[in-house]
Amino acid sequence: MLFSILIANHNNGRFFKDCYNSIIAQTYTNWEAVIVEDGSTDDSVQVIKNIICNDNRFRFVENDKNYGCGYTKRRCAELAKGEVCGFLDPDDTIAANALEKMIQAHQHNDHALVYSNCYMCDENLVQHGLYPRSRQIDAQKNDFFNLEYAVLAFVSFKQSFYIKTAGIDPYMQRAVDQDLYLKLAETGSFYFIEDALYYYRMHHKGISVSNYDRSVFWHWVAIMQAAKRRNINVEELFLQNYVSKEKFAKLEKAVSKSRALKFANYWGTKLGPVKKLFRK
Repeated sequence: MLFSILIANHNNGRFFKDCYNSIIAQTYTNWEAVIVEDGSTDDSVQVIKNIICNDNRFRFVENDKNYGCGYTKRRCAELAKGEVCGFLDPDDTIAANALEKMIQAHQHNDHALVYSNCYMCDENLVQHGLYPRSRQIDAQKNDFFNLEYAVLAFVSFKQSFYIKTAGIDPYMQRAVDQDLYLKLAETGSFYFIEDALYYYRMHHKGISVSNYDRSVFWHWVAIMQAAKRRNINVEELFLQNYVSKEKFAKLEKAVSKSRALKFANYWGTKLGPVKKLFRK
């Protein structure tokens, strides 16, 4: 089975060498890497071209302008020739046996999507522990929306299931993968590999890290679209998982302010006589 590694790049040239090294170190050798460059303003184009050089296992394609994450990832999927595909962000890396483990899981069972655990890393790829939320879930439940982000990375999917969906939504600016997971959940089962096969680099320019609130918004866009496809109402789900959190945050802020005022009043009373001494 050919595995298509899909890479959508925008301004991550400085991290690509690590990504590249993890790809060429794979124990499973029947792969291709499809890189779509989305109008970077850094030196990504030259850096990536210099690194992949004449290696025909890599295909490098440039958008004529910056279209955004959804458009670029959809183009990656359209260009893929593999029976199995998996997205790898250009600022992240994968374990040497990542593709081998994925292919084994897909061969033994007809899953729509296979995902693994991952390591959370700092900007220098120093590990800070396993991602705590990854676990086996029943994605075919009508109310599966990946709200707890149990499905994160490494993720691979069969093209035979992908073509049953409407595909990656080019309109989505963030949470593109979440939208895809919800669509694939409507076509087949998910399988979890307990091994950590992905190294997730946390840095201030990362699309999820630097714009967390925006990512949450786009995840809810994906949820609303999935709810419409499934003909279910998610109003209560939204109130429980978003509005209640917002109310809690406001309450927590009010409590903190109240405590601060009590603290200031208490020490203001205690220190009153002392302050008078210093005024003399």
